[in-house]
Amino acid sequence: MSATDPSLPFWETKRLDEMSEAEWESLCDGCGKCCLLLLEDADSGDVWETDIACKLFDQSCRRCSDYEHRHRRVRGCVKLSPDHIEELHWMPESCAYRRLAEGRGLADWHPLVSGEQASVARAGKAVRLPLAREQDVRARDVEDHVVGRRVSGKDPRD
Repeated sequence: MSATDPSLPFWETKRLDEMSEAEWESLCDGCGKCCLLLLEDADSGDVWETDIACKLFDQSCRRCSDYEHRHRRVRGCVKLSPDHIEELHWMPESCAYRRLAEGRGLADWHPLVSGEQASVARAGKAVRLPLAREQDVRARDVEDHVVGRRVSGKDPRD
């Protein structure tokens, strides 16, 4: 892809690595799924989603409450970038970054397409609220909060 038709939206004419920082950031649909605590089975590679939100997650707007400093405040918070988006297999299939990296385009419910943030929740793509707060869940109880498998791990035939 390359920017050849100015009448088309940027996400249809640019590769992820060609986008400005503002364009890149605007791709986030605000679903909140990347702010959920995930569990990975070290043996199988399966990734399980919980209903536990990161300590910085603001449930009222489904956004990080300290986005600018999140990497300093939360160990393991991943910074998405075009350089490694394809390695982040644990991102939800609905994630705009993943969709574009896989050549699938933005979904019709994405705010850049629909023109409204509420379309994400209406389409059932946003995290379901309320979520448990990370600081309120004991480590031994985390497995009790698993709500589904996000990614199947390694092929058992390998």
